[in-house]
Amino acid sequence: MIIGLPKETKDQELRVGITPEGVDTLIKSGHRVLVEKNAGLGSGISDHSYEKVGAELMRKPDVLFSDSELIVKVKEFQLYECDFLRPGLVSFSFLSLGANPDLAKALLKSRITAIAYETVEMNDGSLPILKPMSALTGRLAVDVATHYLKSPQGGSGKLLSSVAGADSVKVAILGAGTAGFHAAELALNMGAEVTVLSRGHERLAQLQESLNNHPRLKIGTSSRNKIEETVELSDVVIGAVRDAGGSVPKLVTKAMIQLMKKGSIIIDACIDQGGCIETSRETTLSDPVYVEDGVTHYCVRNMPGAVPRTATETLVNVSLPYIKLLADKGVKDALATDTSLSKGLNVDNGRLVNQSVSKALGIS
Repeated sequence: MIIGLPKETKDQELRVGITPEGVDTLIKSGHRVLVEKNAGLGSGISDHSYEKVGAELMRKPDVLFSDSELIVKVKEFQLYECDFLRPGLVSFSFLSLGANPDLAKALLKSRITAIAYETVEMNDGSLPILKPMSALTGRLAVDVATHYLKSPQGGSGKLLSSVAGADSVKVAILGAGTAGFHAAELALNMGAEVTVLSRGHERLAQLQESLNNHPRLKIGTSSRNKIEETVELSDVVIGAVRDAGGSVPKLVTKAMIQLMKKGSIIIDACIDQGGCIETSRETTLSDPVYVEDGVTHYCVRNMPGAVPRTATETLVNVSLPYIKLLADKGVKDALATDTSLSKGLNVDNGRLVNQSVSKALGIS
């Protein structure tokens, strides 16, 4: 199979879909790999590193797309890239189509086969490719909060890592999944008081047990009143809820934001699924924040892109076996062989086949 590895085009997205080690594995299995020039530079990977293992460098992305059978990316296609797509082409990347109807329509029109990292799902319900990126997102959310709480950034002037004699920063986390767990763990280790709210009783119990019933950790079942009460008292609110493939509900209203102390921080880490906070709107790594009602909002869709070397290595570690399966068997047999991969199929020859995405978009 001919596998194309384009350079990412989303703002400040410096990750790359396959490392040279992964390319080496694919080429030794008899496949060709086309790599767009400078695709790996943002992750500290030179063109020479790819050429050394047998990749073919391409200068023009349109030629790379036209010559490839399988396109491997990190983030979703930008709309102008859809002009490069054609029937019969297969793509493997994050998509988040449930909150991106324009892209969904463009992919349907192109008649490609598009498999989404975020909906590849194991029999136990776990999401093997999304999970490490969610872990990074959770940790980065706390890192972001630490930065924007500082007075020169417009924050309240509080230090998230506690010191004796000062009140601890209060962090609210909506969602007890992977991102929520990692955000809670890091914030607790830094000395914050953390409240995690979720609809899932079992997940809350697992999180509490995994964090050894930490004395500064509170858990609670999500309800409008509980969310309002928690948000009002918090210095930092991290949205970390997720819906497999679809869009997430607005859990925090504008009225709740207006109750927060000035200089507080909102990090909507589920903005790729539309965001769980009413006042959220997508921002970029180049222009990451805005202030509304005195509260700083950080709503970057590709947070792990801020640490591209770590994120690329972590991502490829879990995505490469699926890439190799697609290349070795072809898309039809690969999907038939691996049920987790088959759940990743979102678009196929003009049809939207993922139920969660279809529901979110209102397309049957």
